[in-house]
Amino acid sequence: MPERRTVALVTLGCARNEVDSEELAGRLEADGWQLVEDAEEADVAVVNTCGFVEAAKKDSVDALLEANDLKGHGRTQAVVAVGCMAERYGKELAEALPEADGVLGFDDYADISDRLQTILNGGIHASHTPRDRRKLLPISPAERQSAGEEVALPGHGAPSDLPEGVAPVSGPRAPLRRRLDGSPVASVKLASGCDRRCSFCAIPSFRGSFISRRPSDVLNETRWLAEQGVKEIMLVSENNTSYGKDLGDIRLLETLLPELAEIDGVERVRVSYLQPAEMRPGLIDVLTSTPNIAPYFDLSFQHSAPDVLRAMRRFGDTDRFLELLDTIRSKAPQAGVRSNFIVGFPGETEADLAELERFLTGARLDAIGVFGYSDEEGTEAATYENKLDQDVVDERLARVSRLAEELVAQRAEERVGETVYVLVESLDGDEGAYGRAAHQAPETDGQVLFTSGEGLTVGRIVEAKVVGTEGVDLVAEPLLGSLPCTEEAAR
Repeated sequence: MPERRTVALVTLGCARNEVDSEELAGRLEADGWQLVEDAEEADVAVVNTCGFVEAAKKDSVDALLEANDLKGHGRTQAVVAVGCMAERYGKELAEALPEADGVLGFDDYADISDRLQTILNGGIHASHTPRDRRKLLPISPAERQSAGEEVALPGHGAPSDLPEGVAPVSGPRAPLRRRLDGSPVASVKLASGCDRRCSFCAIPSFRGSFISRRPSDVLNETRWLAEQGVKEIMLVSENNTSYGKDLGDIRLLETLLPELAEIDGVERVRVSYLQPAEMRPGLIDVLTSTPNIAPYFDLSFQHSAPDVLRAMRRFGDTDRFLELLDTIRSKAPQAGVRSNFIVGFPGETEADLAELERFLTGARLDAIGVFGYSDEEGTEAATYENKLDQDVVDERLARVSRLAEELVAQRAEERVGETVYVLVESLDGDEGAYGRAAHQAPETDGQVLFTSGEGLTVGRIVEAKVVGTEGVDLVAEPLLGSLPCTEEAAR
């Protein structure tokens, strides 16, 4: 019997990429590939790249080069690039990085097994030619659902998408997905693409226009994940507030969330990637009052000075953003809020920066990401003439980053004395026991460090009292003698 083909998936970038990797894993396993964790133990190392900003692109190239170094020293025979950077640059990436034996775009995902086998056999699969994926779908959202069936949408796969005669390893009712870790948390895609035209962002050009997944697919995948032991579901897309607009109901998320929260085994549902300009009262109500829905708001503010926001092709200002936060906290005082910001945007003045600092100081955000502006090719902002000198951008980045660090530490201190509900994620003997409260998303928002791991089990949500802080992280004492807790009690 021939030795089984092995493949390792190395994932960089956001949670959306993690979902895409698990879909690729599902396709490959269904066609007979053995999935392994370490690239050095794989015949083929598949690197799911990120193509959003320069730092992420550099990390992707480094990962490809690191995987390439394994060739000739172990089992690894081929290194293949997939993901956003591969989709965005295609042939250009292949020419600049000959160490990659293949550069595959999203259109190759349905045939990923055949593509890898060809490359493993020494054949050549032509790198795709990048194209503006926004043009692959109708302009009108209402016309997209049928057209979407003919366009590659990573993370939307269903068992029916497999080649004839190939069935999902997990059973006919399972989604086209294979979990790559045993974490009690998993992301589920609500949609792909984006219709917004922010002047600094290239994502719509290589991810395409916004298209929602059908609620039944989201619900079925969540049920399957719950059967795999997942306790927290994080809903991801480029813009969750637009979910349903191409299905004829812009308020579909408000209907879907309670259904997700009622699935057996799911103890927490978290919604990420929300647009402030699209927040509506009904959605705020559902997020702040539904049992098992985390009162968590990942709001993409980006800035708060009106002139900068207009140049970004965005909406709002400091006072309107603060009013939105007041509305949220009036309904859920312990609600978590995080956001990212760009400083040094073309034309940003000292007054604009001071306005952003005014907003940050008044917003009481739990987590803040700050990035210095850099040109992204193909974006409108890259053509702007009033660019700031790099040393000015760097100084402003350092200045606002220092402020952000102080503010999130202060916000953490405000939570001392609160009762929080923490999903236990690790019981490491060296690092101690830790997890995340409802206001903390994976990897981005800090964590809760337990004073004791006694009686805790990974995947359990426990009640705890915050007794201290370490920067953005909370220190909490488990209250294991209490009745079983629910997210409803956290409101």
